[in-house]
Amino acid sequence: MTTLTRADWEQRARDLTIEGRAFINGEYTDAVSGETFDCISPVDGRLLGKVASCDAADAQRAVENARAVFNSGAWSRLAPSKRKATMIRFAGLLKQHVEELALLETLDMGKPISDSLNIDVPGAAQALSWSGEAIDKLYDEVASTPHDQLGLVTREPVGVVGAIVPWNFPLLMACWKLGPALSTGNSVVLKPSEKSPLTAIRIAALAVEAGIPKGVLNVLPGYGHTVGKALALHMDVDTLVFTGSTKIAKQLMIYSGESNMKRIWLEAGGKSPNIVFADAPDLQAAAEAAASAIAFNQGEVCTAGSRLLVERSIKDTFLPLVIEALKGWKPGNPLDPATNVGALVDTQQMNTVLSYIEAGHSDGAKLVAGGKRILEETGGTYVEPTIFDGVSNAMKIAQEEIFGPVLSVITFDTAEEAVQIANDTPYGLAAAVWTRDISKAHLTAKALRAGSVWVNQYDGGDMTAPFGGFKQSGNGRDKSLHAFDKYTELKSTWIKL
Repeated sequence: MTTLTRADWEQRARDLTIEGRAFINGEYTDAVSGETFDCISPVDGRLLGKVASCDAADAQRAVENARAVFNSGAWSRLAPSKRKATMIRFAGLLKQHVEELALLETLDMGKPISDSLNIDVPGAAQALSWSGEAIDKLYDEVASTPHDQLGLVTREPVGVVGAIVPWNFPLLMACWKLGPALSTGNSVVLKPSEKSPLTAIRIAALAVEAGIPKGVLNVLPGYGHTVGKALALHMDVDTLVFTGSTKIAKQLMIYSGESNMKRIWLEAGGKSPNIVFADAPDLQAAAEAAASAIAFNQGEVCTAGSRLLVERSIKDTFLPLVIEALKGWKPGNPLDPATNVGALVDTQQMNTVLSYIEAGHSDGAKLVAGGKRILEETGGTYVEPTIFDGVSNAMKIAQEEIFGPVLSVITFDTAEEAVQIANDTPYGLAAAVWTRDISKAHLTAKALRAGSVWVNQYDGGDMTAPFGGFKQSGNGRDKSLHAFDKYTELKSTWIKL
C-alpha cells in the first residue's frame, strides 16, 4: 500500500516521461504521416505531450505485422500453458509498474489517483492473469458419433483482432479485451481513445518484455474517424471488439458489412435504473450506494446508476439520505489521495454534461443538489455531482446517456410500474433492485431487460461473471469464460474411421 502524498504525486508528474508514439511490430514509432495531437490533462489543462495521430497507413502496417506473426505460429500455435505463463508475467509487470501506470491514468483521464492505484491498474492486471490462467483449462469436444466416425469440435483463434476501447477506464477496458484475445492466440491491434491513450501505449512495451512476440500486440493512438474507421473497414481484420457509445457501435456494424463481414462485438451505452422499494433492507446503505453509483469515476461509467427509481411512499424519507450521502463525493485535485471525484475527461465532455444539466432545468425537473462547474480557477474540468428530483422518464436527462455525475430521481407506486419505467429505454446494460422480499427480488430481476442485475447492492460481480448488455447496449460479453467466445472460431472436423 503506497503512502505517497499529493506533493509526492505532483513531483512524480513533473518527472514523468510521456511516451506518445504508436507501437507497431514491437517498436515505438511515429505515425506514417508524422502527424500528432496534443494530450491535455483535465486535472489542470496542462499539455502532457504530443501523441501520434495514426491513420489508415498506420493501420495497414500494424495489421500486416499482426497477420504475419499470427501466420508464423510464434504465438498462435504456442502451447496454451506457455501462453498462460507469459500472460501471468505480463500481469505481473503491470503490478510492478502500478504507480507509473496509475499516474499516467490519472493525468490523462482525470480520475482520482486512489482509484487508478487501487482499482484500475490492479483490475487490469487481474484481467490479464485470470484469462491467462484459464486458457489451459478450456477443453474442446468430441461429438456423439457412430462407431466408425469421429467428430471433433475445436476452438481456434480468429486471427487479427481490432480492439477499440473507451476513455473512461482506459487500461481496465483494454485488458478486459487483451486478456482473452491474447490468451487464445490472436494478434491484436489496439486503438485507445484519443482522450486517454497513454497507458495503452505504455503497456505495449511491457507485453514484449513479458515475452509476447513482437507484432502480436500493436497500439495505434488516433481518432475514431481516421485510424478507428480504417481498422473497422480493413479486409484483414477478422474480429472487431469495441466499448463506447451506441452511436459509434452502430457505425461499426455498418463498416463490417461494407468490408469483410468481420465479427463485431459491441459493449455500448447504458441508462441504468437503480430501483429502491419501500421494503429495502437498509435505506442508509441504499442511499450511500445510490450516491456512489452516480459519482464514482465522475459518473463517466457505462453502468452508472443514473436513474434512481424510488417507491413513492419512502421518497420523502429516502431522497434526503441520498442528498446527504452525495455530500461525501466532492470534486478535488485527482493527485490528492483523499480525492474521490476527479475531473471530467476534457472540456468537450464537461460542456456536454453542463448542457444536460441545463436541459433538466428546461424540462421542469427540480435541482436538489449540485449542478455547477467548480474549481474553474485550476484550469481543470470539474462538475459537481448533481441530483434532479421530479423527473419524468420521458425527459431528456432520463432517456439519454449523459456520462457524467447527473442523477434523475423518478417515483413509482408498484413493482410493475417500476419494471415498466426501468425497461423504458433503448439501453439494457445494468440495473439494481433493493428489497428484503426474495420473491420480489427474483421476479423483478427476471423482468428487467439488462445484462447485469444487482440485488441489495450496486455494481457487484468480478472476473467470473460475464459483463455486457441487452438491446442497444450491445452484444457479446467481457469477463468470464464467455468472453473467449468472441476471440475463437468453432471448427467441426468429421473423420471416417
